[in-house]
Amino acid sequence: MKRKVIAAMLTLLTATMVCPTAYAATEHYNDSSVTGDAEEWQAYKDNWENLSSDYTKVSLTPGKDETELNFAWYSEKTDSEGTPVVHFGTDQNALETFTGTVGDVDQSLTGDKAYEYNYVTVTGLQPNTTYYYTVERNGEQSDVVEYTTQDTETVKMLYVGDPQIGASKGQPQDGGELSDESGAANTAAQNDGFAWNRTLNTALEENPDINFVISAGDQVNKTGEAKEEEYAAYLGADALASLPVATTIGNHDSLNPDYSYHFNNPNTTDYGKTAAGGDYYYSYGDGLFIVLNTNNYNVAEHSEAIKEAVAAYPDAKWRIVTIHQDIYGSGLDHSDTDGMILRTQLTPIFDENDIDVVLQGHDHTYSRTKLLYGDGQTHSSYEFQLTEDGMDYDWDHAYNVETGEQIPLYPEDGDEEGAALKDAFTEDNMCYTIEDTEGNTVTDPQGILYMTANSASGSKYYELIPTQQDYVAVRSQNWLPSYSVITMDADSFTIETYQIKDDGTVESIDEAFTIEKTGDASAETTDGAEDATAEETAEEATDDAAATEEAADDTAATEEAADDAAATDDAADDTAATEEAADDAAATEETAQ
Repeated sequence: MKRKVIAAMLTLLTATMVCPTAYAATEHYNDSSVTGDAEEWQAYKDNWENLSSDYTKVSLTPGKDETELNFAWYSEKTDSEGTPVVHFGTDQNALETFTGTVGDVDQSLTGDKAYEYNYVTVTGLQPNTTYYYTVERNGEQSDVVEYTTQDTETVKMLYVGDPQIGASKGQPQDGGELSDESGAANTAAQNDGFAWNRTLNTALEENPDINFVISAGDQVNKTGEAKEEEYAAYLGADALASLPVATTIGNHDSLNPDYSYHFNNPNTTDYGKTAAGGDYYYSYGDGLFIVLNTNNYNVAEHSEAIKEAVAAYPDAKWRIVTIHQDIYGSGLDHSDTDGMILRTQLTPIFDENDIDVVLQGHDHTYSRTKLLYGDGQTHSSYEFQLTEDGMDYDWDHAYNVETGEQIPLYPEDGDEEGAALKDAFTEDNMCYTIEDTEGNTVTDPQGILYMTANSASGSKYYELIPTQQDYVAVRSQNWLPSYSVITMDADSFTIETYQIKDDGTVESIDEAFTIEKTGDASAETTDGAEDATAEETAEEATDDAAATEEAADDTAATEEAADDAAATDDAADDTAATEEAADDAAATEETAQ
């Protein structure tokens, strides 16, 4: 039994908006000088000047499927042609050469120093195999790195949110304050890079058989500015030399092209583009993974990207979408404002395309929803618009796409009209139905599971919204870095979430949640329209046959009446009756035709 739930109005808090964060980050953050091993922290600081200026770290990304691996890295630009070359194979003394493409990096993002970015795709990978690789920088090979593939029948993924290297700016440390100045002076990036490395190392110690990482966006912090030292700290994590990451474009990544230089994403599309790039997708094991850039508010484009992905991999057992902005979250900072700006539009699109799970970030809190699907009603569409100078979005107002109406998200006291508009916006976003399920294992559900990941580095945290929304099953904010482990095979999808305590120990913050499938549910839903059409056609054929049979019966009755009329031709009264019967017969024949 399904039950439609009308959500309660959310508590509205007044705040001044100067950026997409409505409320300032809390005093809580992961202080690496406290949580890190003292010797390791000191060694990291001693090496920070070198690390922060090394923009040439290799970035691994899943390829279009599990048989491919994508590489990206910077090399200094010289008078010679670039060498986008990866040497890869199982015998490190006889590596196969793979050649890709090279392009210029915007020098305004690298302190006017000339760099090129290199893209290479390696093909032919097999599961459970150890490989070795080197990359070329200006014709010189790097040191050999070991890379091991895992099982692809059962796939394990690390799901993380908002590493946001550099977001701890302004926080206290060692009697001073963390800075986000450029280069080695970015001590916030130093703190957060160490913390990010700690989280990955801890997660992999607990789960050494991880296939790849899914990041729900905001890899770095300085929106629209040069931030190569933040990318250096992000990519400098020990594990990432041999662990692919499928990244999502967050709002802090979105406004310049450095993201696109560092990540060689597979199956990129022209949909959902901002300066950082657009939507993309890939297949891995039994899953189709679709990554949307929801900093672009053109949902029609996102719909096309999903359709393209489904058409490319129609037999995938699971369909998983990653977006940055959490359309169903529970954080104070975003979940009732800019986070849900696309909820009315994306909810039915996800339903129509039989999406199973949506992985989100942005709110720097943890939440897991109940299983949700659309309410089937007509709702308005909303977006943000650019400020007059075109340099950023107007985060203070939502705009109704159909009417152009401006909706204040934080109406001032006494602004009754503005408050009414905000209330109507909130009410319109109650566009979901909560599926009636029991327990933490569900079978063949209709609804979609929406997850929101807390910060994996702990660089910044937000409060939970005061009143838990009715669509939320579990939520938490314990001011600790966290990560989730997803285990997926043909029949089940399980997600488990953990946090890392200050002493480095790991503890669960939620019970495992499992979705089971008894058949090819995705294929059934994809073919649903065709099945429905076929069923309707069969029903129509049956109805036509019944109508024809009924008409034939009427015609037979008419002929019998005509025979009776002929037999009593000499009786005037009977003749009149016959003429009337003949009229009835003509009408019946017209109906049968």
